[in-house]
Amino acid sequence: MSVLSTPHIDTALTWWMTGLSGAGKSTLAQAWAQHLRQLHYPVCILDGDELRNGLSKDLGFSPEDREEQMRRVAEIAKILNQSGIFCIVALISPTLQGRNNARALIGTDNMREVYLSTPLEVCQQRDVKGLYQQAKQQPGLQLTGVRAPYQAPLHPEFTIDTSVLTLEQALAQLMTSLP
Repeated sequence: MSVLSTPHIDTALTWWMTGLSGAGKSTLAQAWAQHLRQLHYPVCILDGDELRNGLSKDLGFSPEDREEQMRRVAEIAKILNQSGIFCIVALISPTLQGRNNARALIGTDNMREVYLSTPLEVCQQRDVKGLYQQAKQQPGLQLTGVRAPYQAPLHPEFTIDTSVLTLEQALAQLMTSLP
């Protein structure tokens, strides 16, 4: 890729993908990043699972720790955007306040909230990480959407139900947000 083939970016964006475990956040984030790279946009994925293994390994799953995780991720997204790099966040981010704080940090004009509205029953059937099964066996496990609350976005820029839309249809929706 040459510098001449790179699209001019006035404002890099962050797509903040939120939803329950198993809703398809990481899958959609990977596909969206691949699509953006094919268009020669610089892009970085900030995946909650990966960040918890490094940057946020000191955090647990208390409400305060979940808010701190969202704050840290928003700070990184802001820095990436300021450097002209698109950012895709794949993070459960269960609270309205945490996502509103992220938008305030990143900037209203830079953040696109993407709500993966896949129903809990579908997420439980997928159970890619075995978390829902684990929650059945461990009543004390505070799994978001089961024993810990998830506050759905009130006005996301995109609502995508991965049990209804194909990956291609979801990507087509996201394409409408490119500058």
